[in-house]
Amino acid sequence: MALRLVQANIKALDDSALGRFWARALGWDVSSEAPGVTNLRPPGFRRPDAEAFSIDLVAVPDPETVKYRVHLDLATTSAAHQAELVARLKDLGATPADVGQRDVPWTVLADPEGNVFCVLEPREMYRDTGRIAAVVVDCDDPRAMARFWDEALDWTLYEVTDDHARLRSAQGAGPYLEFLRTPGERTWWNRVHLDLLPLPVEDQKAEVARLRTLGATAVDVGQGDVPWKVLADPEGNEFCVLGRH
Repeated sequence: MALRLVQANIKALDDSALGRFWARALGWDVSSEAPGVTNLRPPGFRRPDAEAFSIDLVAVPDPETVKYRVHLDLATTSAAHQAELVARLKDLGATPADVGQRDVPWTVLADPEGNVFCVLEPREMYRDTGRIAAVVVDCDDPRAMARFWDEALDWTLYEVTDDHARLRSAQGAGPYLEFLRTPGERTWWNRVHLDLLPLPVEDQKAEVARLRTLGATAVDVGQGDVPWKVLADPEGNEFCVLGRH
């Protein structure tokens, strides 16, 4: 049995418009599997390859106006590339965002619906991740989160401190999953969450049971009768275990 992190799921007021922004930002292909759902896939996407990370945007009735605990970091290969990418993103509709970052080498932006993301300065560790360097989760306890997600995904743990933890697939492909210590009680739902795929997909029930023994809890977000199961990690961040449609 195995679980693979396959996509980020982003709630959107207008999934089509936000999907066009992110497709152009990443250079990915855009499609729609159903009304209210926009799918973004990198060129050559093939699931379940380890590097086959994608994004789904799902329409919701109301935009969120709170600080989100999950965001994306985009990779760059040089200072010139970083500057060019930031300029291009602004042309596409991104705006500068102040999250208290002060004087840092990365650039913080918000997409057209206010979702914050970072354009990183070039870093050697992210040279083979593709456009998305990392999915970053704010948390109270990076060590505890790393323990849960390391056991959940059986990934390689690259760094663990009181303030930061970093994991990546054992195949050394795709984006990193990172946890940053940001104390404070979470009283809202995440607008960005992770989707996990059991391999084989028929192991969904067994994988959900295993995750619950690790500390995950079942969550009702009004999903109704759907083939995926909604859980929350030990700090309350929702994620989905996909099933067969």
